[in-house]
Amino acid sequence: MTSRTLSVLYWGSVVFVALVMGSAGCLFLFRLDGSLTVLHHLGYPEYFATLLGITRLAGVAAILLPVPKGLREWAYAGLTFDLLIVVFSILASGIRPLAIIQPVIVLTVVMGSYLCWHKRCARPGDS
Repeated sequence: MTSRTLSVLYWGSVVFVALVMGSAGCLFLFRLDGSLTVLHHLGYPEYFATLLGITRLAGVAAILLPVPKGLREWAYAGLTFDLLIVVFSILASGIRPLAIIQPVIVLTVVMGSYLCWHKRCARPGDS
């Protein structure tokens, strides 16, 4: 894979993840657009909205900004755990199983972004 292709895949996936997780983080942090309804359907208390909002926005910041590699690793891990918990919460709550399609797609893109980032870091002169 060429360096240019890798960069396009990396930045495309990072922008997608940042838009999806950032907008979801804002919805929860500011309790907009029925975010509390979603939490209630999944069986979580309302104060989780603030926690989810802050952690999602922090994760997005850590994959967008020039931060130490360890912090970026933690951000990718946190976003991965967040999305896995969403999938399992949907399945456990009795919401229609097709509702997991969106978080599974986002999880796949997060994983792709992580792999592209690792490949870019392994190349001399890339970060």
